[in-house]
Amino acid sequence: MDLLKQIFERAKANPQRIVLPEGDEPRTLEAANEILRDKVAKLILIGDPAVINRMAEEKGYQYIKEATIFDPATDPKMEVYANLLYELRKAKGMTPEDAQKKAKDPLYLGCLMIKNGDADGELAGARGTTADTIRPAFQIIKTKPGISVVSGAFLMFTPAQHLGENGLLVFADCAVNPCPSAPELAQIAVTTAETARVLGGYEPRVAMLSFSTKGSAKHELIDKVTEATRLAHEMAPDLALDGELQADAALIESVGKSKAPGSAVAGKANVLVFPDLQAGNIGYKLVERFSGANAIGPILQGIAAPVNDLSRGCKPADIVTMIAITANQAIK
Repeated sequence: MDLLKQIFERAKANPQRIVLPEGDEPRTLEAANEILRDKVAKLILIGDPAVINRMAEEKGYQYIKEATIFDPATDPKMEVYANLLYELRKAKGMTPEDAQKKAKDPLYLGCLMIKNGDADGELAGARGTTADTIRPAFQIIKTKPGISVVSGAFLMFTPAQHLGENGLLVFADCAVNPCPSAPELAQIAVTTAETARVLGGYEPRVAMLSFSTKGSAKHELIDKVTEATRLAHEMAPDLALDGELQADAALIESVGKSKAPGSAVAGKANVLVFPDLQAGNIGYKLVERFSGANAIGPILQGIAAPVNDLSRGCKPADIVTMIAITANQAIK
């Protein structure tokens, strides 16, 4: 868990402007006070200043005064954001009147701030769904060059120190895409490797998981993984990536040597890319519950600027950590 300390230290050394669209959400406000107290990031809270300041005063959150509070009901800059949204979406049929209304939606407004250069990243989702958070990001910020899919990764801090990077692995996609195609799976692999570099601070060794290792079984689901592996190699020729691999062949050295001799990844993978969302979501939750692992995420990948999602059951400490992670992504 020393990595989390490093993530916070990196954020403090280069403070980023992180917008919190749910500025008057109680857990978010508590986390914001801690972030501002420790100077982890510069914060923009979207909401009614009177409401936010009253809540902060009632709870004794004295550092909220250091945040920028943006009120979409009164701030004159809303005209800039509405015009920006109109220009971005008019080809899709959006009218100036639609843009004026939609820009007041805090989730759209946060993304417009990023697009306009007024913020570096966003964190939301304590009140809404993942789709609510991702949709404006897709429409306004869009995806990175060469990437068309957004995915969700988890940092898995496990007690199994002999696996991954001293027990740390990155799992994906565990949050967004129910059934990615081979090209989408390749993109998920490449963006997850980048997450491992940026947040994990290590060189990724990516295993493309399946129920087969190197042709031990035949099925169209395996074909998708092998094709994704080929495409990922084309996208990132220097990336240590291999597939298809069963989980034990990816993680256990003796099994990797037996099932995939000569592989640069088998037996020592530190990034696991699951073939679909069912496997990824089930897999990370089983590891979390059975091993006592600390699962941090989902960390959204593939968006041109960092926008991250929270669980509606999140705790203030989760929000604090995700703000620091979002700041690290913005620094990169």
